[in-house]
Amino acid sequence: MGRVVMVFGTFDGVHPGHLDFFRQALKRGDALLVVVARDATVRSVKGRRPQRNERSRRAAVAARPMVSKAVLGDPHDQMKAIAKYQPSVVCLGYDQQAFVEQLYRTFPRLKIIRLKPYQPERYKSSHFNAV
Repeated sequence: MGRVVMVFGTFDGVHPGHLDFFRQALKRGDALLVVVARDATVRSVKGRRPQRNERSRRAAVAARPMVSKAVLGDPHDQMKAIAKYQPSVVCLGYDQQAFVEQLYRTFPRLKIIRLKPYQPERYKSSHFNAV
């Protein structure tokens, strides 16, 4: 697959902000691997259930042409996907906070890049629901 770039998220309706996030991330490597949060993880982090279940969210992400592979995260350890797939780079969203400190602690040598927002006042997931 070449240089793999990994991103994480809920992706509860893929909107233009997500697509820009994917494009920005893919510029850092050859293949984009997207880890979609489990329903239980979303409830734990956001305090609410996602509108779409984990299988449909993963399928919506996997259908995007720029996504090389979309997988569901581990329900108990969000760092397992990194250990399993060994990405060259992990890209974080501009407002991504969950598990970030744990990520730096667990993988101190991993290249981690925080990406720029894309019209956050319009396309932040909490404001906008897409298909």
